[in-house]
Amino acid sequence: MIVAAIGTYGPALASHAPAEGPLAVGAQVYSVHCASCHGADLEGQPDWQRSEPDGTLRAPPHDDTGHTWHHPGALLVDYVTLGGAETLRRLGVTGIASGMPAFGGVLSGDEIDAVLDYIASHWSEQMRAYQAEVTRQAEGN
Repeated sequence: MIVAAIGTYGPALASHAPAEGPLAVGAQVYSVHCASCHGADLEGQPDWQRSEPDGTLRAPPHDDTGHTWHHPGALLVDYVTLGGAETLRRLGVTGIASGMPAFGGVLSGDEIDAVLDYIASHWSEQMRAYQAEVTRQAEGN
């Protein structure tokens, strides 16, 4: 899970894919399943803060310039597992359309955790700390 792994990253992180270990799995999963929308360098789609004409949200960046780190770990897991539309529906959010597909039938739980850890490894120390605190508060700790 993201929160458990966040604390293991040092402040001087490489921005390239690691050669081995769990982050390497995350890098591979990201490359195959995420980069086509979110960018090879986690940069997101151009004008990502603007919706498509049909109201669908564009794919945000997953680095510090995006908003992924604003969300608790469980929400990120749900978003990847269930997809954006189902996650938003379960939260009771209306008026927002998400094009994020569900990967729960494609990726294992370990692969989902690995890709989220890979994404988190690209956040600054400050953003990782913020996300860890948001997660802690969401869990009621």
